[in-house]
Amino acid sequence: MKRERGSTIHRVLDILETVAASPKPLSATEINEVLELPKATAHRLCAELEARGFLLKRINGKSFVPGNRLHDVAVGVLANTRFQTTRHAILTRLSESVGETCNIAYPDGLNMAYSDRVETQAPLRLQFPIGMRVPLYCTASGKLYLSTLPKSRRQSIVGKLEFKRHAKNTITDPDRLLEEIERIAETELSIDNQELYDDVVAIAVPIKDRKHRFYSSLAIQAPATRVSPDDADRYVPLLREAAADLALLTEE
Repeated sequence: MKRERGSTIHRVLDILETVAASPKPLSATEINEVLELPKATAHRLCAELEARGFLLKRINGKSFVPGNRLHDVAVGVLANTRFQTTRHAILTRLSESVGETCNIAYPDGLNMAYSDRVETQAPLRLQFPIGMRVPLYCTASGKLYLSTLPKSRRQSIVGKLEFKRHAKNTITDPDRLLEEIERIAETELSIDNQELYDDVVAIAVPIKDRKHRFYSSLAIQAPATRVSPDDADRYVPLLREAAADLALLTEE
């Protein structure tokens, strides 16, 4: 049974909801199969949403994922006072427990974007502003996100990356990166050992939604003089506990 015709705004919202909820990129034809819109309408609205930055067309030129403006809307919604206060309290508690800076990041194209963070009170600290975007392949959060994807999609994304050496341990070999991602997939634990910045270490675990899908990452960042990858076992239980608390917020 076809949907009622509805207004353009209803159709636009339906398209955004469909793309945002999909675990994989969708073409205009696939969107149309879900929403049962006139074919020309689906293609026209997707093109307009792409032009305005709400949808992003994949490199194959056929399928869409959420664009930067849709991500920004999502971050804005999640940052409402009640949610932000609770989330920030959990981050603050974690930061005080581990004594280091903690952050939450979400995937944004070939990058991760910080949506919240709490700075350590230690004299030596790292400054990464909310909204800052960092590459997938050389960050703990980015590698963690890649590990949650099906293997074929991981390979597709890694094949499209432009590898640049940011620090002394940046992984610039695609095969080596895929091996690293596979290890992360098995443990749900990702470490950036001076891969984005020299003398900076990060440890990340996933925050999952009520359907156990990757929602965002939770990480600590610290100077290598204070935190070593060998110290991960000290922090992982606290990170996972905080991630579980943050996951509960996605159900509200």
